[in-house]
Amino acid sequence: MSDAEKVLKEVFGLPSFRGQQAEIVRHVVEGGDAVVLLPTGAGKSLCYQIPAICRKGVGVVVSPLIALMRDQVEALRQSGVAAAALNSTLSPEEARRVRDDLAACRLDLLYITPERLASNGFTEFLSRIPLALIAIDEAHCVSQWGHDFRPEYLQLASLKEKFPGVPRLALTATADPQTRGDLIHRLQLDEARVFSASFDRPNISYTIARKDNARRQLRAFLETRKGESGIVYCLSRRKVEETAEWLVEEGFTALPYHAGLDREVRDANQDAFLKEEGLVLVATIAFGMGIDKPDVRFVAHLDLPSSVEAYYQETGRAGRDGLPAAAWMVYGMGDATLRRRMIDEGASPDEVKQVERMKLNALLGICETVACRRQALLAHFGEVHGGECGNCDTCLEPAELWDGTEAARKALSAIYRTGQRYGAGHIIDVLLGTMTEKVERAGHHELPTFGVGRELDRKGWQSVFRQLAARGIIAVDHAAFNALTLEEEARPVLLGQQKIELRRDPALSGGRRRGAATEAEAWASPEDEALFQALRAERLRLAKEQGVPPYVIFHDTTLREMTRRRPADAAALADIPGIGGAKISRYGKAFLAVIGEAEGIVTRAG
Repeated sequence: MSDAEKVLKEVFGLPSFRGQQAEIVRHVVEGGDAVVLLPTGAGKSLCYQIPAICRKGVGVVVSPLIALMRDQVEALRQSGVAAAALNSTLSPEEARRVRDDLAACRLDLLYITPERLASNGFTEFLSRIPLALIAIDEAHCVSQWGHDFRPEYLQLASLKEKFPGVPRLALTATADPQTRGDLIHRLQLDEARVFSASFDRPNISYTIARKDNARRQLRAFLETRKGESGIVYCLSRRKVEETAEWLVEEGFTALPYHAGLDREVRDANQDAFLKEEGLVLVATIAFGMGIDKPDVRFVAHLDLPSSVEAYYQETGRAGRDGLPAAAWMVYGMGDATLRRRMIDEGASPDEVKQVERMKLNALLGICETVACRRQALLAHFGEVHGGECGNCDTCLEPAELWDGTEAARKALSAIYRTGQRYGAGHIIDVLLGTMTEKVERAGHHELPTFGVGRELDRKGWQSVFRQLAARGIIAVDHAAFNALTLEEEARPVLLGQQKIELRRDPALSGGRRRGAATEAEAWASPEDEALFQALRAERLRLAKEQGVPPYVIFHDTTLREMTRRRPADAAALADIPGIGGAKISRYGKAFLAVIGEAEGIVTRAG
């Protein structure tokens, strides 16, 4: 057994490496540079944590995410690893102790921000300390073509010269081919070995529905997931607060999170989400990066994300433990219009704005696809998937297609004849032959297109316009009060040279759970369910005593294995994934007592 395998088993309590982990760890332990592209939940952290423990010196982990630092440091300490973080949340005294431990080589891993590492004084300090490796987490942040560009990451390119001979790793779970190439070049990792695995998250079910009554739709979805932890994303701070307040009124345990809240309130709400079970956090995208909570069972979007990468990363916060989870979203044409306005009015250079528009269009394509959503999502990252995943809405309830060529021509003609100066509502009034004051004042009741679209109702026409916009056939001019305009792609459709197939919007369902069975259904007997809940209760008690999130003690997957195997002693406990030597010493007696009590109850009942 290699040193890395011993650390995996004895420290982290895992029987074997997964996927490419063993190869990555061996490569880095031997001193090689690596670019690691693995999906969330695939165990990227072990790819630098184990080499840092095996190699001489301290492993330096660069991350912009203070929440991630806190969680990973606590989890490592629970496993008996000497870990610490240096960031702005530490008091001067705490920071001094960390630096003293670092100087005395008492640490296996140190987590720091990119700003701290790039500062000349700290770089000079580190140069006097033996380093095992430097790991750059969230490495996509270095790319201007990524969805989360951070200028301070550009300074990390100098690490190659400043620390020659120290292996460097760049790790990310979110990067399309263009971003991957950019991060490799910018971090001077052109000679590094690239490790890439499938970005598929098969445990996540994907559902995207047209936005009709978003609150009603969200309530129907959440009714099927009561008692589960989840995140609801909204675009604005105001909407976050209003949605959280409304959910509480509806009987859900919910809290808001956005950058505009007082720091103490924001931190308290995040802490509650990490440490409590069954809480819904309503948040802007200010929340989530670096959150290590493994038992988030759903991520819901009430507004459209900015790109496929953002959607993948945000939904990827669900089901990190590998158990069934859900990604649910509602969107409408207004969402796309707002996103385009944000791009056009942003401060980015024109070439970056062009990339942002392309990324938004790619997301709209996934929203409107009639094929497997997982297949479309992975294709964006350059990955081929066979489709028919059986765990997305388009696979479970295939969309009905209809020949929308004539409807599209009528819609485009109405936009053209009204001067490309009106929004969808007015154009639909013209198509339906609805005599409004605005229609009469503009004289549009005299147009040939007035009343030619009565074969569809208002929602039907809204669907047509939404799909035409998603395909780039029409555009919304937000500078002209959201007037619909024709793109170049409209010409062959208007001339009858191109056939248009449209998807028929399905009737809105009650948000029933798709795919995998519910947690309660997964247990073979009521006794198993009762033991699992008793183990969770004991974990929560111990976590509250220490002021840490429950999952840093044991993941749900570990408690499930305890329930199934019912270990009777420490030796049997050691065979359960996720239980290393330090945790057996610390928690073994408490959890064995819970199992023993349950076994006694079952025996007496029998």
